[in-house]
Amino acid sequence: MSSVVEPQSLALRATGLGFRVGGATILSDVELAVPAGSFLGIIGPNGAGKTTLLNLLSGLLVPTAGSITLEGRDVAGVAPSGRAGLGLGRTFQTSSLFNALSVFENARLSAQARLGGSARFWRRPRRSDEASQVALEVLADVGLTSVADRPTGSLSHGDKRKLELAILLAARARVLLLDEPMAGVNTEDVALLMDLIGRLHGEGRTVLMVEHHMAVVVGLADTIAVLDSGQVLATGDPESVVANDDVQRAYLGQPL
Repeated sequence: MSSVVEPQSLALRATGLGFRVGGATILSDVELAVPAGSFLGIIGPNGAGKTTLLNLLSGLLVPTAGSITLEGRDVAGVAPSGRAGLGLGRTFQTSSLFNALSVFENARLSAQARLGGSARFWRRPRRSDEASQVALEVLADVGLTSVADRPTGSLSHGDKRKLELAILLAARARVLLLDEPMAGVNTEDVALLMDLIGRLHGEGRTVLMVEHHMAVVVGLADTIAVLDSGQVLATGDPESVVANDDVQRAYLGQPL
């Protein structure tokens, strides 16, 4: 791993980032500079490369060009688990929770992994140990204390999204990559999730969020980047990006 190459004031930086599969270019020459504590919304038409970008940033995919730094550290060759240990947290469009385990157990496993414990599903944890205390704290933070003992698979989409955020909190993630957190969530829960994500950002965390709900992006992000055909089409404050003619054309002329 290389030495520090970026100032600590940047939580994430992508430089000349590209990804090709066979002869197909998925992302090309993507440049992003995400200051620590900022909120970047990523929007774009279907197939623009948004989830691929998150997969590259989180280490699930290896770029074919360019570089990524996390809080000043070049993370080339660092696996997703290693990036998590460096403070990067990721959610997915489709839930990756352990549905057969309780809400509490899902949060506790995240805390346990951070604290260096083993994930032993068959042993009932004591709620007095450190990982259990962290789990209870983060569940309270996201409003899930009342369902802590319920099977995770029985939760609503909205509560599953809250649990995913609780898991990132248990892992002490400082940089959050959120991939369509409102997907499958009912209208009432959208407002609650917006409040929760906004609060987590307000506590000093850096957030990079891919989201199709423009009202959510405009309501939360201080900067928006638009991807189109694998390239950054525009970057700026929400008002200027939404009014951009090229952005409007990328969305087939439909008002954003």
